[in-house]
Amino acid sequence: MAQAYVTETGSGGSGPDRQGSRFRRLAEGWRGDRGIWRRGLVTAAVALLIALVMLFHAQIPNGVGNLGSLIETFLPWLGVLLPALLVIGFVRKSATAMIAVLLPAVIWVNSFGGLISDKSGAGGDLTVATHNVNAENADPSGTARDVAASGADVVALEELTPDAVPTYEKALAGTYKYHSVQGTVGLWSKYPLTGTKPVDIKLGWTRAMRTTVESPKGEVAVYVAHLPSVRVKLDAGFTANQRDASADALGESIADEQLSKVVLLGDLNGTMNDRALNAVTSQMRSTQGAAGDGFGFSWPASFPMARIDQIMVKGVEPMSSWTLPETGSDHLPIAARVEL
Repeated sequence: MAQAYVTETGSGGSGPDRQGSRFRRLAEGWRGDRGIWRRGLVTAAVALLIALVMLFHAQIPNGVGNLGSLIETFLPWLGVLLPALLVIGFVRKSATAMIAVLLPAVIWVNSFGGLISDKSGAGGDLTVATHNVNAENADPSGTARDVAASGADVVALEELTPDAVPTYEKALAGTYKYHSVQGTVGLWSKYPLTGTKPVDIKLGWTRAMRTTVESPKGEVAVYVAHLPSVRVKLDAGFTANQRDASADALGESIADEQLSKVVLLGDLNGTMNDRALNAVTSQMRSTQGAAGDGFGFSWPASFPMARIDQIMVKGVEPMSSWTLPETGSDHLPIAARVEL
């Protein structure tokens, strides 16, 4: 009986030897297949097209439906296609396709690989947060409490309605002694505010403001902005012209700022990759890009696909940056800790 048992187990079908033999047979099959370079040409072409889009996205014209900005908004998601292309190439036994996929993979890692790792550090002496609270928010007081629970010293809120402002003021009064609401944006602070004024972003109504936060570490110019929304329409493409003009106006205001330490908080309706925000992004750093953990997508809250809510700084060192839990809004709040 012992002899029979040893013989049976010695020829088992799930051990390392059997798995190794499968890979050897697969490799031998590929070696003897002369079609591995001819198959998968379509898959290889798709991979090369993705590589070209990622490499030359800045050259894609915006003249037709702002196509370039639309692609740049969701540029990191092109990487999701690469594993699928790799599997197709493997199943079809196409060396051409599998090698072609390596090119966009290298470009993606070079462009976005740094965002995957956790770059947050300890320290910092000012915590800021921003949240588009959504004009249709059914629980403004709960949203205010959730944002205040982040421990932020300074909180910016966008998409405030006249009816909801008193609710936010009441909910945040116990944590923040100072605040100012300008149009549909507002700032709540534990430290005094001076020089508060609306910022003209060429809309005809107020959706941006500037103030000086008198922090224990010195004065900081804080801007709050809610740039116009964008839409994707079949007949018009990516309708973002109004947002683009507002971004230029905001960039001019920040460029004219007299204080050396500047923080921008808000919903910019665009990502750091979007060329339309160059007037702002060219002179400021994203806290998420410099000191965040992951991509930090903030919209839509139910399944975040893009970081259109931004915290940017100039003359200030980002130490950490993160997203906060979902509230009653369709955006996630975001926060950052900076060193002044």
